[in-house]
Amino acid sequence: MEEAYLTPKKIVEELDKYIVGQKEAKKCVAIALRNRWRRRQVPEPLKDEIAPKNILMIGPTGVGKTEIARRLARLVNAPFVKVEATKFTEVGYVGRDVESIIRELTELSVQMVKKEELEKVREKARSMAVERVLERLLPGIHDSSTSDRLREALLKGELDERIIEIEVSSGPQTGVPFVEVFSVAGMEELEMNLREMISSMFPKGKKRRKVKVKEALDIYTQEEAQKLIDMDRVKEVAIKRVEESGIVFLDEIDKVASREVAGKGPDVSREGVQRDLLPIVEGTTVITKYGMVRTDHILFIAAGAFHISKPSDLIPELQGRFPLRVELSSLTEDDFYRILVEPENALTKQYRALLETEGVELVFQEDALREIARIAASINERMENIGARRLHTVMEKLLEDVSFEAPDLKGQKVVITKDYVRERFKEFVEKEDLTRYIL
Repeated sequence: MEEAYLTPKKIVEELDKYIVGQKEAKKCVAIALRNRWRRRQVPEPLKDEIAPKNILMIGPTGVGKTEIARRLARLVNAPFVKVEATKFTEVGYVGRDVESIIRELTELSVQMVKKEELEKVREKARSMAVERVLERLLPGIHDSSTSDRLREALLKGELDERIIEIEVSSGPQTGVPFVEVFSVAGMEELEMNLREMISSMFPKGKKRRKVKVKEALDIYTQEEAQKLIDMDRVKEVAIKRVEESGIVFLDEIDKVASREVAGKGPDVSREGVQRDLLPIVEGTTVITKYGMVRTDHILFIAAGAFHISKPSDLIPELQGRFPLRVELSSLTEDDFYRILVEPENALTKQYRALLETEGVELVFQEDALREIARIAASINERMENIGARRLHTVMEKLLEDVSFEAPDLKGQKVVITKDYVRERFKEFVEKEDLTRYIL
C-alpha cells in the first residue's frame, strides 16, 4: 500500500484485520510509522535531525507484540528483522555480535529489492529465454517459417514435455576448499569477506543437463533476468531502504535487564549486551558487504514480558533511547473468541482450508467457539499463561481425530458442536492435572 495514504487511523484498521485488541499498542506504532513518512517530507537540514521515536512494548507472551511489528513492516514493504536479545553477548566473548542485526537487515533488503527488479524485467527475460530454447530445439536452422511455427507451439505449451539438453551454471568448480571461520563476536564480517574472496578465485563452471522444455524456460528466464538487473543500483536502493524504512524488533529485552547485586561483577550476557546495543540504537555506521549502513533512522521496537525485571533495570542510556512505552494487556475469554472468528487468518479459517484439501467441510457452531475460548482462557489461568498460543494447542487436541480420519471422510460435513468440544475436554474439566492433556 502507498505509504502516503497510510494515515494512523488507516494503519490501525489494517492491523485490526489480523490482531485482536491492543488498541494502545496499535495507536503507538501507527504514529511512529506515520512520523517516518512525515520526516521524509521535511526539508533539509532539519530532516536529518529528526530521529525515530523507538518503542518499548511491555506485556506477557502471546498477546501480539511480534505480530504487530511484523504486520507493520508488511504494510509499507519495509525491511524487517526479528532478533532475540538473549542471542547476543558482549564484544570479546563467543556469541553473536549486535552489528549482525544490521547486516541481516541489509541482506534482507537487498533480496527484497532484487526480487522487485527481477519482476520488472521478467517479461523481457522470458522472451529472451524463448529464443535460447528455440536455438536448442533448432540448432543451425535459420528457416524463419519453421522457427515461427515452433515458437508458436512453444508459447502455447505444446512442447513443455519435450526433453532438451542445456548448459547450466554449476557454482564454483568441484574441489574448491570450503572455509569456515570459527570466530568470536565481531569477526562475522571477516568471515563473509573471506568466503566471497575465495568463491571469486574459483570461477563458476558449466555442466550439461537434460531437462524438459518447461523447466529449461524457467532456468533461462532466471539467468537472463539476472543479467538484465543492475546490481549496483539494487545495493544502493536496498541500503537506502534500510536506512529510511528498516524496522528491527528486539524481543526478550527484559532478559538482558539485570538488577544490581552487591558483590557481583558485570554480567556478560546482560549489561554488556545493553552497552553494545546502545550505539546501534543511538545511530552508528555498520560495515556490511554491500556498503556502509547508517542506523540513525532505523525504527527499533523492543519487547519483553518484564515479569522478574522491570524497564527501569535497563541501563539509563538505553532507557532514554526507547521513549515510547506501551503496555499490552493479557487476553480475556472474549478476546479468544474474537481471535477465533475475526482475523483474516483466524485459526478456524485455517483449519477449514486444510480440511477442504481432503474434501471435508468443517463447520464450527457459535456455542462451540465460545466453549473453545472458555477452555483456552481457563487453561491459561491454571497453568502458564501463553496467551493466544494456547488456542493452537486446544484446537489441535480438539481436531485430532477429525484430522486423522479426514482422508476417509471425503465429501462429508463435520460439525463441531459445544457437546463435541466438552466431550473432547471432558477429562480436563473433571481433573485438575492438565499436563496429560494440554501442553
